[in-house]
Amino acid sequence: MRQGWTNPLRDPRDKRLPRIAGPSSLVIFGVTGDLSRKKLMPAIYDLANRGLLPAGFSLIGFARREWEHQDFGQQVHDAVAEHARTPFRESVWNRLAEGIRFVQGSFDDDAAFDQLAETVKKLSEERGTGGNTAFYLSIPPWAFPVVTKQLARCGLAESSEDVWRRVVVEKPFGHDLQSARELNAIVNDVFPEESVFRIDHYLGKETVQNILALRFANQLFEPIWNSNYVDHVQITMAEDIGLGGRAGYYEGIGAARDVIQNHLLQLLALTAMEEPVSFDPQALRAEKVKVLGATKAVGPFDETTARGQYTGGWQGGKKVPGLHQEQGFPKDSTTETYAAVTLEVRNRRWAGVPFYLRTGKRLGRRVTEVAVVFKRAPHLPFDSTSTEELGENALVIRVQPDEGVTMRFGSKVPGTTMEVRDVTMDFGYGHAFTESSPEAYERLILDVLLGEPSLFPGNEEVELSWQILDPVLEHWAKLGAPEPYEPGSWGPPSAEAMMARTGRTWRRP
Repeated sequence: MRQGWTNPLRDPRDKRLPRIAGPSSLVIFGVTGDLSRKKLMPAIYDLANRGLLPAGFSLIGFARREWEHQDFGQQVHDAVAEHARTPFRESVWNRLAEGIRFVQGSFDDDAAFDQLAETVKKLSEERGTGGNTAFYLSIPPWAFPVVTKQLARCGLAESSEDVWRRVVVEKPFGHDLQSARELNAIVNDVFPEESVFRIDHYLGKETVQNILALRFANQLFEPIWNSNYVDHVQITMAEDIGLGGRAGYYEGIGAARDVIQNHLLQLLALTAMEEPVSFDPQALRAEKVKVLGATKAVGPFDETTARGQYTGGWQGGKKVPGLHQEQGFPKDSTTETYAAVTLEVRNRRWAGVPFYLRTGKRLGRRVTEVAVVFKRAPHLPFDSTSTEELGENALVIRVQPDEGVTMRFGSKVPGTTMEVRDVTMDFGYGHAFTESSPEAYERLILDVLLGEPSLFPGNEEVELSWQILDPVLEHWAKLGAPEPYEPGSWGPPSAEAMMARTGRTWRRP
């Protein structure tokens, strides 16, 4: 072998090779819930199917159900068969099933947590997990203090040089700044910050990570990614479904807390942040913290924000109920199902560029996108009639569905006259790559097992996000009922009015 030559198949720095998790086990609290059944367990199987989990990987479920190990194994099997992304293979399932265990008990049951500690110990001895364990808290925030204290009491939160212990926390991360600080203090009292992984599943999506590649791997966009050229930015997460069956979670939370505080502010941070010195987790988080620290809600909120609640009516040829008719919601509910806010990033790059964030249920279609809308050309050497159908240039990053990137620009219409009209140039993940994108939870669970925190918001990011949103929420709390809007529309009239005041309009994806 030539001196100085390294075989790329053995080079750990070769990013073309996927990283495989080391010896480990995963404990899921709230294992009987929808998230576990539809996302977590299928993601674990998909990781095993792709060869990214260690041979001795073990999965432990914790719940009040009176199940034996095989009963829980059957639940995992059924969830995988229904929701897994990759094809079902008996050999993969049999290998995974060997490491499945179940512990029955409630969160305040000392004996159950002692049994959990014993199960983790046995798996270390029998399957070579090394005691390395991640605890996934797919549970309501009120249960965090009980569970984390129980983990501390029975020694399961203790790491050492040879053994790691990590905790995974699902949103919501509190309901305002004060509660977020209290929640962070509770978790950090037991687990150090570097062992805490706060899941925002949007950050695990390929197209969200592609924002970083698009901006920092190309010379094409960064020179115009600033207030000299950008007119405004629209970040949208719209859903065409209602809230039937979700009253227990959603009532009193609302669209802003559910989506804007986490998903959309994280998309803003990735869109607006400066280039990190590296993609080291600390460097990436530092840039996100800087941009969130410079972000403020623009007032007066009566004019720069909008909130709404969907009514009953027709959508997609079907009669659908309004929120007040949905099961579990009170007839006088003031929970918003639509929220839109105007933000500004107070730094040199973005001064004067408004960021419009919106989310809602029962809207025109399901779509999540980041649209960077550019200023019009300062001079157009055409007759006014030649460009009357010409809009603003835009770069649109589609997070879901039809993941990809679209560029909108002006082009001459074929013919003998000079007529310019908008056209689009489209990149779709499904067309450019033969391999399907992994589910977000696949990437995030693997990163937890690898101890790779880049895609997880840190303590400070969570608190800064609440700091941005709290003034708007406090203003809305004084207003009473949200404005009604029809199902299948794009929100209440006040949402259109907030854009019209500055001569802008919302995109219709």
